Amino acid sequence: MKFSILAVAAIVGVSRVASAQTTDTTSYAWLVKAAHDAVDRGEFDPNKDEREALFKRAEDYARRAVAANPNDAEGHFELARAIGRRALTMGARDRVKFAGVVHDEAMAALKANPKHAGALHVMGVWNAEVMRLNGFTRMIAKNLLGGKTFGEASWDNAQRYLEDAVAIEPNRITHHLDLAAVYADRDAKDKAIEQYEWIARAPVVDANDAHYKDEAASRLRDLRR
Repeated sequence: MKFSILAVAAIVGVSRVASAQTTDTTSYAWLVKAAHDAVDRGEFDPNKDEREALFKRAEDYARRAVAANPNDAEGHFELARAIGRRALTMGARDRVKFAGVVHDEAMAALKANPKHAGALHVMGVWNAEVMRLNGFTRMIAKNLLGGKTFGEASWDNAQRYLEDAVAIEPNRITHHLDLAAVYADRDAKDKAIEQYEWIARAPVVDANDAHYKDEAASRLRDLRR
């Protein structure tokens, strides 16, 4: 799996958001949905410049959402997701610089809603990607994140957060996809295959599910070689 300390997510989308019921582009609901949709659109956009612009736009919307309603989980989650995706357009060392923000925003979402599946997913991937770092990049990450935050990362946490996300939203393909990757990294091959086979049977529901199914099929073929 490619290095993506902030792949939150995700990336992706890893949280269903209610449709805004207003055309007021300053409303919290509109900003949250706009951030979510911009990340969805950018995630598999083949044009690098357009992809970066969509992620930057998503980050701007999400920051405005957090400012409008700092006590709600969705804004913090969308900010973590947008920054994570934007960081993927940068080099590995630069991505690490954003790890602290993603961690803090995801934890703020979980403080507001401990059962927020998207934020749990983000934290699962965050833990996994810290554990996947090579020695030199781990040193950079420890210096930038601080010993306390960096020290939180573990494979156990990665697996626990992602399993919790699956338990809360069992029909979301993206949760299963990143959980399978963690199982594979932990040499739990049978569990990883089980997740990928589930994805093959799952219906397409979210915006990028077809892409996630293709990725799962490719990883499954690699595991069976």
